[in-house]
Amino acid sequence: MPRLVDACSIEDVEPEDVIRFDHESHVYAIYRSPSGRFFATDGICTHEHAILADGLVMNDVIECPKHNGRFKYETGEAVRIPPCVALRTYPVRVVGDRVYLELP
Repeated sequence: MPRLVDACSIEDVEPEDVIRFDHESHVYAIYRSPSGRFFATDGICTHEHAILADGLVMNDVIECPKHNGRFKYETGEAVRIPPCVALRTYPVRVVGDRVYLELP
């Protein structure tokens, strides 16, 4: 059964940016789109295990800081090699000024 985990304040993530969130030995990436919507994925690149929060967000894409692979953060889809494996995505809820991840 999924549970909601308080991840951050909405103020912690600028539009078109990403932050790292660690919870129970797992690294997540929380994104804020240019339109202000929030998304979450695994926080480690599926190619070479780099921290995605150190990467660059451009519109709806996160670019890995290690080899410049890219993923669509809304779906997790790998859209530029070297990564070929998609990121796992997580539902996000905003309640008041807090961002919650829905985790398994």
